[in-house]
Amino acid sequence: MMSDPNALERFLATDPVDPGCAKALEMLDAYVDTLLAGGDPEKRFPDVAAHLRDCGPCSEDFEGLVAAVRRGREAAG
Repeated sequence: MMSDPNALERFLATDPVDPGCAKALEMLDAYVDTLLAGGDPEKRFPDVAAHLRDCGPCSEDFEGLVAAVRRGREAAG
């Protein structure tokens, strides 16, 4: 049973430019690097941005990667 009744609706309304999980995750490091460098990753990688809007698990991976990179940069000083 689905815990989120809107999940199926969101899945069925997936953006046609959404490349899917595998391709989005391949590009996630470049997406994060662009974001942390002050660029606009949504403009540079609109397909990945579309995927992150629609895929909760990949969005969580993105947030975790951003946090990890920031912590690594802070530790490196």
